[in-house]
Amino acid sequence: MAEAARHVDKAAAHTRSGGERSDDVLVENLTPAAIVRELDLHIIGQNDAKRAVAVALRNRYRRRLLPESLRDEIHPRNILMIGPTGVGKTEIARRVAKMVDAPFLKVEATKFTEVGYVGRDVESIVRDLVEVAISNLHNKRMDEVRERASQLAEERLVDLVTEQMLRRKPIRNGNRRLDEAVTDEERAARQTLTEQRRVQRERKRMLRLLQEHALDEETIEIEIDYDEFDEFVPGEFGDEFADELQGSFRDFLDTFMPRRPTRRKVSVREAERILTQQEAYRMVDAGSVIDDAILRVEESGVIFLDEIDKTISSGSDYGGDVSGEGVQRDLLPIVEGSVVMTRYGPVKTDHILFIAAGSFHDSRPSDLIPELQGRFPIRVELGSLDEDDLYRILTEPRNALTRQYEALLATEDVTLEFTDASLREMARLATLVNSRTEDIGARRLQTIFERVLEEISFAASDRSGERILIEDVFVTERVGEIAIDEDLSNFIL
Repeated sequence: MAEAARHVDKAAAHTRSGGERSDDVLVENLTPAAIVRELDLHIIGQNDAKRAVAVALRNRYRRRLLPESLRDEIHPRNILMIGPTGVGKTEIARRVAKMVDAPFLKVEATKFTEVGYVGRDVESIVRDLVEVAISNLHNKRMDEVRERASQLAEERLVDLVTEQMLRRKPIRNGNRRLDEAVTDEERAARQTLTEQRRVQRERKRMLRLLQEHALDEETIEIEIDYDEFDEFVPGEFGDEFADELQGSFRDFLDTFMPRRPTRRKVSVREAERILTQQEAYRMVDAGSVIDDAILRVEESGVIFLDEIDKTISSGSDYGGDVSGEGVQRDLLPIVEGSVVMTRYGPVKTDHILFIAAGSFHDSRPSDLIPELQGRFPIRVELGSLDEDDLYRILTEPRNALTRQYEALLATEDVTLEFTDASLREMARLATLVNSRTEDIGARRLQTIFERVLEEISFAASDRSGERILIEDVFVTERVGEIAIDEDLSNFIL
């Protein structure tokens, strides 16, 4: 399915450049029904939200098949998800973006402030999405050339190892009789030929030893270009300034303190990894990666705006939400479609799909500013999870918590098994705690699981080879009393 989505991108690119689409038959498999079926493998319930997102993604494919004159007039139908935390809002958006191989970014609306306040401006959302797209695409291109890069790295490594091994071995001249009739030029030529043969013999021997991994722990000296490996760390100046300073600060340092390649002594195994990375880096066209990534952002990008309801002002002139409506006003042009300047050039947001989400406990979607409401025409409500839903979450998804814990303890040679009654009991207790305290949906199951398996996980290394069966009585003993006591459950669960 992800492969089909990649063909969508290729087909769209061929269309823009005047080429023919040859991969459309593969894209036909990516129907809304197919997307929903794939989501059902990971997310329980919430069919309305799944269908809405599936249709929005399918409309993108349909748009790419239209003539260019009409294609630019069709904008994505942005989605507003309404529902409590832990019911699958973020997971639906993330899974769909991964399924269609689209650049995806999840941000919390509360991280941003309107222009004039200290904090991040909303345009940094698009800049962050571009960074994500470039990083993902660059990694994919690196993987595509990895095999060839590994071959080139092996050739370089053989030369380096041979050169350094020969330097360690003194040249043995023996007791050769000097022929007075031989000229200096002939003698030099003979010595050169002898040295070449010696190098070739040593090179063949080193190649054989390298392929047999007999030299993995040997130490050699290699040259490392840090421009290829050291990326600037945004967090050094705080997140609110990272996107603005990331490029300019790096350029400033390179202007006044240009970094030269340095030599390091590393093991042969580590040298092979570094040289492979260097060769792959050189084989990937950075300019092409940037151009293609920006195109993918503009045509396929998905931005998930979480906690959009927190930008709604409570009506007070004081407090942390004083600039909430300002954030909505600043978001409006980006959602409507505008051009955002990034360090890689301008990026159009006209066809980026925005999915906003919020619990709206103390507010309503109609409390958003009218202009922003109009930019989210599709609204879906996600219901709270009941006991049956939580039980299905424990048994049906591919990544169910039960399978995760079984796999984790299997690494310690401990066989963990759950009875159906124990899973029912955990679902019941999670539902009980959610009803008595804050409803955090399926996330409550993780808390329950950790409480149930705390001692087993702690002593797993000492119980190698055992088979442990989790029954409902054991679950009740570990969690039951805490779940019933409202004061304890508030602090522990």
